[in-house]
Amino acid sequence: MKKTPNFYQNQICLNVLAHSVENARECYEAAEGHVVLGVLSKNYDTDDAAITDMRRYQEATDNALSVGLGAGDPNQSDMVTRLSEVLQPQHMNQVFTGVGASRAVLKQGETFINGLVSPTGKVGYVSITTGPLSSQIAPAEVTIEAAIALLKDMGGSSVKYFPMKGLAHVEEYKAVAAACAAHDFALEPTGGIDLENYEEILQIAVDAGVKKIIPHVYSSIIDKDSGNTRPEDVKQLFDITKKVLAGK
Repeated sequence: MKKTPNFYQNQICLNVLAHSVENARECYEAAEGHVVLGVLSKNYDTDDAAITDMRRYQEATDNALSVGLGAGDPNQSDMVTRLSEVLQPQHMNQVFTGVGASRAVLKQGETFINGLVSPTGKVGYVSITTGPLSSQIAPAEVTIEAAIALLKDMGGSSVKYFPMKGLAHVEEYKAVAAACAAHDFALEPTGGIDLENYEEILQIAVDAGVKKIIPHVYSSIIDKDSGNTRPEDVKQLFDITKKVLAGK
């Protein structure tokens, strides 16, 4: 099975939640395979239950599995590492302090591991205290360049910038995108992204020159009655992706 995300034009791969294996398959097809499907570790009581179920998602989508925390919950960090050691997914989500442990168990360098950093209200700075203990203390604010260097040291693949609250932190986001481009690092904007602001958020990263971008679009495209991510919305996101890259 494929070990790394399937980037469209080698640059963009969507990240959406999958409510079921069938929903994952539908979203995978809607994005023409250029997507990783988030399945949240927090939804499972045991590792065995999660591994059994997540393997079904892998089989249905050529391993386009994104092992998730669950709203960035730092208490899920160790479970994500344990699951990923067994599953070897294409993508996994981690808090900043969990990246090194996760890379150590993957046995290969292809799986994308993001490291969660948060906006600070100051352009050029991010908070890296997103781990189980560190999230309980005052934020440790460092330059985005320092955060990228630390993530590289730990074997991370990308900055997960969360919570963005859509375009609420747009100037900070622009600085993060510029740093990712300058230091050849991937970027995963997350939080409050929807069909209305997706194009602008993606365009900022593309214009900055970020080589690999994994936008997370979650609750805004989930049907509230069924819990499913709407495949037609995934298709619309992918159409916007094509449009943005066609205009480069």
